[in-house]
Formats: sequence, structure tokens, C-alpha cells
Amino acid sequence: MIYADYNATAPLRPEVLEAMQPYLLQEFGNPSSSHQAGRRARTAVETAREQAADFLHASVQEIFFTSGGTEADNWAVQSAAEEMLAKGKNHVITTAFEHPAVLETCRSLSRFGIEVTYIHPDRDGRISADAVKASVTDRTGLVSVMYVNNEVGTIQPVEQIGAFCREKGILFHTDAVQAAGNLPMNMDRIKADLLSLSGHKLGAMKGTGLLYVRQGLRLPPFLHGGGQERNRRAGTENVPGIVGLGRALELTKQTLSEKEKRLFLLREELEKKILLIPGAQINGAGTKICSTINASFAGVEGEGIVLSLDRKGICISSGSACSSCGGEPSHVLTAMGLTKELAKSSVRISLGEEHTMEDIAVIARELAQAVEQFRQLFGMTI
Repeated sequence: MIYADYNATAPLRPEVLEAMQPYLLQEFGNPSSSHQAGRRARTAVETAREQAADFLHASVQEIFFTSGGTEADNWAVQSAAEEMLAKGKNHVITTAFEHPAVLETCRSLSRFGIEVTYIHPDRDGRISADAVKASVTDRTGLVSVMYVNNEVGTIQPVEQIGAFCREKGILFHTDAVQAAGNLPMNMDRIKADLLSLSGHKLGAMKGTGLLYVRQGLRLPPFLHGGGQERNRRAGTENVPGIVGLGRALELTKQTLSEKEKRLFLLREELEKKILLIPGAQINGAGTKICSTINASFAGVEGEGIVLSLDRKGICISSGSACSSCGGEPSHVLTAMGLTKELAKSSVRISLGEEHTMEDIAVIARELAQAVEQFRQLFGMTI
């Protein structure tokens, strides 16, 4: 099998499993317990917090563990909205091609009388910092813009947006789920008040993640109950998952530079081969992460291509695994200006560390064959 759907999830790193195993079997104490088993669990959690803080160039006081990126996004947007309402603000700015965890949370804010502005990306899949600035009013209390788009891989100007929001006293949140494994992360540079991150995109367990909360920002608790996560998120900590997340972040930081170099070459080669297929186009131009390709093939259903390659042992996707499309085209691609037909003809290929040039050749060959077979089947010529 050639697995090329890393944006959906990455395999568990062996080193992460090794770090987790003691806390799955022997070290099962509750971190809130005062006995020695509890103290060892607490030490493991705090070590992971230090690893996360080091990865983000942040303080340990700014790291709060969650069950994943979706929870972190919900917590950030909901709590920031509550905070801004208390200050008499009722306007949020986000983008039309955010992850559903942000989009659906923003839509839910209407019941509190909050107005949301959705900025559309350009045809290349990028948001303009000037468009964000132009949308700000005296009622704006929160801006949420993803760091990297999960379907096309384009990098957004979060540093400029963060600096502007900091200057204007507007809370800024960025969903960095797809950025964290592909770009260096430095909170001093990003200047976000809130940042979401997910473990399973980095080789940690599913069901793990974190929310960065800038020191000094007092958001309301997301879950009520015990005093875990410094009274911000109640519930007994997932010690094995947190330990694994910390180790995955540590490994990601160590290997990121080499990964970027390797995957950039692989991505470039695959894009060149895809563009040799008649009627093919690459979606998302300009500055992108090294791992992600989104391509459309005129007249062919993307889902059909995905199933055809699956029968050959190649795993790709027709969009975000977290979107419930129900036959609808990708909201990301339509927000970028693609027609519904072209959006439905798209596939996403996301690469990982184990891929080789031989894998790229196989993917390209099978992709070209699948497209040609579908066109022959329906009597279509391009």
C-alpha cells in the first residue's frame, strides 16, 4: 500500500508508541492523585507540556492539552467570543475556507447576536492581510484565520494578520493543525493569542491536541468540573496520549528541516507529472507546504479516482476527511472560485516522510490511467 493521505492522519511513530507504553500499562496513576503513582503521571504530563512549549517557542503556562484540533478550535472561538461580548464587541472575522471546526463554531455564534464576516481567498488559495484589515470595524473582537489550508496546502499571512490584530487589540486565533508538521512554529513571530494543534497529524495518537493561550489572556473555562489544566479544562488527563503528543512534537522539531527538503522535491515532481495529464490543473499556487497537492481533472469525478486508486493500493482523498460533503463539492475549492464541476473533479494527495521517487512514479502512473479510463468509459475527449 502507498498511503498518501497524511493530511487526514499520519501513522503513529514507533518512538511515540515506545514513549506511551509505560503509561498504558505500568504507570496508570491519575495525575491529580497525591501518591507516588499520581506524582509520576503528573511529572509525565508536565514533561510533555515542556516539549510542547519548546516546539512552539512558548511558555509552559500557555499550553493546554485537549482531545484534538476540533476541541481546541471550538474552545478558542467560543471562549474568545464570550470574552469579546463582555467587552461590548459582537463581530468576528474568519475565512470562507476554514476547517469545519472553525466554520461551524462561528456559525453557531449567531444565537448570541454575533455577526461573522467570511473572507474569500483568491484563485491561488490565499487570504489577503489587507482584506482582513478592511473588514475590521469598531465592533470586531476576534479574527480566526488558519495557518495552512488543509485541502490545498496554501500558507496564509498569519504573521501580518497577527501583528495587525495585536496592534488593534483584537483577539487573533489560528488553526495550525496542518502547519505544525510542515513549518517551524514560533509564537513570538506568529503573534497569535490562540493557536490550535492536533496530535494525529504529527505521528501521535488520535484524540490528542493542544490549545496555546497567550499568557495574560484569561479565557473562560471550556469544560467545567475538576481543576485540571489550571482550571480551564476539567477532566482526568489522557496521560498516554499527552506523553505521545509531547514526544511527537519533539521528533517533529528535530526532523522538520530534512522533511521539508525531501518532500518539496517529491511534491514538485508529482505536480509536473500530473500536469502532463490532459485537462489537469493544480489548485493552490504560490507559497505552499511541502506535502500537499490538490489537482482537478476536467470531466472526471474525484471520488471515482480515489476509489480507482484504492483498488490499486494507493490511498488519497477527494478533500478533507472531516468534511461531511453529502455529494457537495469542496467548500474550499468553491470559495477559491472553482466551478462546482471542477471542484468535484479534484483529489488531494498528501505526502509523508516514507515516500520515495518510486512512489511518486507509481501514483502518477495510476492517476493518469484512472483518469483516462473514466474518460473512455464516458466517451469524453480533452
